[in-house]
Amino acid sequence: MDLQTIIANILSPAALFFFLGFLSVVVKSDLELPYPLPKFFSTYLLIAIGYTGGEKLSHAGFSSEVLIYILAAVLMAVIVPFYTFFYLRRILSIYDAAAMAATYGSISIVTFVVGSEFLTRINEPSGGYMVAIMSLMESPAVIMGIMLVRVFAPSTGASRPGLRAILHESFLNGTVLLLLGSVIIGYITGPTAGPGLEPFMHGIFKGIVLLFLLDVGMLAARKADHLRRVGPPLVIFGIVAPLINAALGIGLARLINMGPGDALLFTLLCASSSYIVVPAAMRQAVPEANPGLFELLSLSVTFPFNISLGIPLYWALIQRFWA
Repeated sequence: MDLQTIIANILSPAALFFFLGFLSVVVKSDLELPYPLPKFFSTYLLIAIGYTGGEKLSHAGFSSEVLIYILAAVLMAVIVPFYTFFYLRRILSIYDAAAMAATYGSISIVTFVVGSEFLTRINEPSGGYMVAIMSLMESPAVIMGIMLVRVFAPSTGASRPGLRAILHESFLNGTVLLLLGSVIIGYITGPTAGPGLEPFMHGIFKGIVLLFLLDVGMLAARKADHLRRVGPPLVIFGIVAPLINAALGIGLARLINMGPGDALLFTLLCASSSYIVVPAAMRQAVPEANPGLFELLSLSVTFPFNISLGIPLYWALIQRFWA
């Protein structure tokens, strides 16, 4: 792995604003973003990412190749929760293991954004269909986590959400619905209306990403204080799991002949973990699980690892195998 690429990635504006937010909490600064703003930032990013992806998808076409990529993504969203559950249940309760497995089977939209910025910086193209793939990897992981609980958890007689409630939370969760809806709108209107929306969808995009990462850094630092409670095995898992999942993603991307840029984004989707959608869904579906546990590991360990060291490492491996 090229040391210069690592340094350039760590010194990118995205990573530095994340660490600035993290540092502000560590040094007990009074830096704070007013509450409605982080919600606005996340809403804007979902719309801009989804619409742009749908627009690109409309230009590229919905081919059999794209369908193969989507099937590969759904496969990873099923495999990762399954195998991680059987490791995690050795150190966690069945409920926490299932929720954590679902978290790591899902994706981090912000990691995807940082990876896209990395590709832009090195002038490597990628397809718009990767956004559609991203939006489809959330729900299967949630469903797998709930199924694992239903199969392996002891029966307590307590009522659990029915299949309809599970599907509703998985597919119609606000984040998933907004992202999927934006992809569809971008696909339908992008070719005609896209140029007129350029200032909104692209002009302010990078600035909003930096503000959002500043807030994410502060949130990660507030949770990082609790890392000592989870113990070394879980912290190690938060670093090793993305490496294993990235290796699986790279192998699968090579097998189905993705382009290098798409392969990196696909690998990041496989290697990242959710700290927004899945925790919200699992709170409702598996109330016995501790949401603070999997939010903490995903946000304070896996996310910083991926955006600082993970991206250049995965890119170096892709360059080697695609050479």
